[in-house]
Amino acid sequence: MTTTTKVNGAAKPKTSDKVPVADKIPVAAHPLAEDPAAIASNIKYHAQYSPHFSPVKFEPEQAYYAAAKSVRDRLIQQWNETYLHYHKVDPKQTYYLSMEFLQGRALTNAIGNLDIQDAYSSALNKLGHELEEITEQEKDMALGNGGLGRLASCFLDSMATLNLPAWGYGLRYRYGLFKQRITKAGQEELAEDWLEKFSPWEVVRHDVVFPVRFFGHVEVLPTGSRKWVGGEVLQALAYDIPIPGFKTKNTNSLRLWEAKASAQDFNLFQFNDGQYQSAAELHARAAQICAVLYPGDATEEGKLLRLKQQFFLCSASLQDIISRFKERKDGTGAREWSEFPSKVAVQLNDTHPTLAIPELMRLLMDEEGLGWDEAWDVTSKTIAYTNHTVLPEALEKWSQVVMSKLLPRHMEIIEEIDKRFIAMIKSTRPDLESKISDIRILDHNPNKPVVRMANLCVVSGHTVNGVAQLHSDILKAELFADYVSIWPTKFQNKTNGITPRRWLKFCSPELSLIITKWLKTDKWVTNLDLLVGLREFVDNPELQAEWDSAKMANKQRLVQYISRVTGESIDPNSLFDIQVKRIHEYKRQLLNILGAVYRYKKLKEMSPVERKATTPRTIMIGGKAFATYTNAKRIVKLVNDVGAVVNTDPEVNEYLKVVFVPNYNVSVAEVLIPGSELSQHISTAGMEASGTSNMKFALNGCLIIGTLDGANVEIREEVGEENFFLFGATADQVPKLRKDRENGLFKPDPRYEEAKQFIRSKAFGSYDYEPLLDSLEGNSGYGRGDYFLVGHDFPTYIDTQAKVDEAYKDRKRWIKMSILSTAGSGKFSSDRTISQYAKEIWNIEECPVP
Repeated sequence: MTTTTKVNGAAKPKTSDKVPVADKIPVAAHPLAEDPAAIASNIKYHAQYSPHFSPVKFEPEQAYYAAAKSVRDRLIQQWNETYLHYHKVDPKQTYYLSMEFLQGRALTNAIGNLDIQDAYSSALNKLGHELEEITEQEKDMALGNGGLGRLASCFLDSMATLNLPAWGYGLRYRYGLFKQRITKAGQEELAEDWLEKFSPWEVVRHDVVFPVRFFGHVEVLPTGSRKWVGGEVLQALAYDIPIPGFKTKNTNSLRLWEAKASAQDFNLFQFNDGQYQSAAELHARAAQICAVLYPGDATEEGKLLRLKQQFFLCSASLQDIISRFKERKDGTGAREWSEFPSKVAVQLNDTHPTLAIPELMRLLMDEEGLGWDEAWDVTSKTIAYTNHTVLPEALEKWSQVVMSKLLPRHMEIIEEIDKRFIAMIKSTRPDLESKISDIRILDHNPNKPVVRMANLCVVSGHTVNGVAQLHSDILKAELFADYVSIWPTKFQNKTNGITPRRWLKFCSPELSLIITKWLKTDKWVTNLDLLVGLREFVDNPELQAEWDSAKMANKQRLVQYISRVTGESIDPNSLFDIQVKRIHEYKRQLLNILGAVYRYKKLKEMSPVERKATTPRTIMIGGKAFATYTNAKRIVKLVNDVGAVVNTDPEVNEYLKVVFVPNYNVSVAEVLIPGSELSQHISTAGMEASGTSNMKFALNGCLIIGTLDGANVEIREEVGEENFFLFGATADQVPKLRKDRENGLFKPDPRYEEAKQFIRSKAFGSYDYEPLLDSLEGNSGYGRGDYFLVGHDFPTYIDTQAKVDEAYKDRKRWIKMSILSTAGSGKFSSDRTISQYAKEIWNIEECPVP
């Protein structure tokens, strides 16, 4: 087996001295190999005996798949041991239901958590390859989009690392959300291709298949019980992905469901009659369910498909959970259903899996024969709900008409829950009777009757949690205030966290080694609070020099990446200022780019001598705009148009560059975050539930410019107010500021008007930005009146950016602030978050594999 390079289109062997060594390595299966020679043999074995390519090839792509299969051997051994151990011990287990899991690449994470990076690096060298080049071959799993999905993935990592018996449940989206391409017209959406070949990490479980029904009707049996029949029935097939913990044998599962129709659903008669489409109609409908994450819901068909996806996830997962519960019997035979909540905890990650509530009720009553009261007792003790937003449009409301048509039995159950909740309020809380229409589950607005999913979660679940202290306080004081008066102990805060393995140890190895050296231990990787120990060395010039050098190495890596994907050359000595997240008006990328426009205009007005005195800055913005979110797509276009002008302006481009980073995902974040020095978390106060990228940046020694929103509040407390660049209105001021705006009391800052006018002057091309700028104008009206307070916060934003420029000139001060940022990030480990969920919500305990 030799590696080849192409010269003028023809393949020639590399002259590297590694090639003969690769040929000498025997082909042999060593699934649990630990030394590099045996690992190299096992990789060769998979290239030869688990082939997916022509036998003559062993280029980086083939080497990646063979190496992944080799790592998977080790994972499968641990996976099986974990599964058998949980089966034997029979602990209470958590099942985490989420429409999104943003996993990122698995190879680096797996060899890092298994602590075999060096062995695999050496083994691949023997085969003529570099580990870094091989890991680059892997496509990110396209199973999520933003913070919701990445949080779920960090949680899975922490559950395994903490030896907690827990499963993730999601859907196996073939084409993801979309792959973003930037053209002159702006953002283009293409289908993700992560499954174009195959994923070496997933294992299909052909014995784990459950029927999932849609449509049909409800039959009343002679006994009085009810049964959902008819309609269409698809099959849910399980694909499992191993989730290894860090330096532990425990390897948990992420179970993804694929929708299938069976062979008997294929109408051979119709096909032979030339009716090809109708012959395979059910197969086509099955393929739609797991085709795309968040299909457009502007049409009735789109809404129906989204609801189908949500129910498919809930039904398959709950049938699986119940079957696992039933297969465990004690000496006296079948288990009592009253035991179910002592063995099963179900966590709903936002409102998308809300249908788990009526589906668990249906399964218990209609399939298992429980009465309402017993089924309700089990359901309400099993299910807990995490709220991720206070934005009204993100609190899901489903049409009662659509729900009744697609899920007739579930609509009956929801109506009964609603009826019983109202009766309870009337009998125990007559003071709340006037509020019933707001807090009940069904909104019977004659124009648009809907099911309010968040209300269903709060009424039915045993615990509701927010994801940052400010967010949880807002939930209790505003959104769910009436429910708090009914169930004061139901509401908790669980501040989000991130895994320090992926987000520091693996993505910033130089900085990690420095931290380990100065703390004299690497235990910080699983006990992030130890980072506080860096504070005692913060003034040490040796640490400062090493820190500066590690940050520069990460910046250089980012310079190369930006050059490769955008063709833009950026100066590693400029201040790297980064904002990467979903493009949304409340996240205020528009405020960022207006600030960049103002900065550019001021630089143009300066003399060459004045420019030399400024702080050179590279502003990088990245993120996907949802395909049908017009203003978000206009913001993407504006960032690119501003960059096209600024970056080619010879007077200014030494002092300012504006770069849009395309197709932002986990792997891109792993390069951007370690290389950042300033990051922008500038949402309108009170609108970001938590944010988790702010934690990743802070952990990597990046300073934050931000508002008092989400987890920014807690980050500022932990890293120190003097190490956080704060600006903008506070959450409690926002309602009054909006009211003032409506009443015509807003007086815009001249600098703000100047920036908008500069865009209107066509300085950045002929594209019509009027509809986007219009959202900032007027005092009220749909899509107008600057709902997100860009105009109000602009002056303090510009003033604070000037403070950033000054601080960056004092290198010693900046590095000290950077070290203190990392030192204050201990609280934001997902290990801490998950420990709190385990103790305070799920009531589960660690179950380490011996």
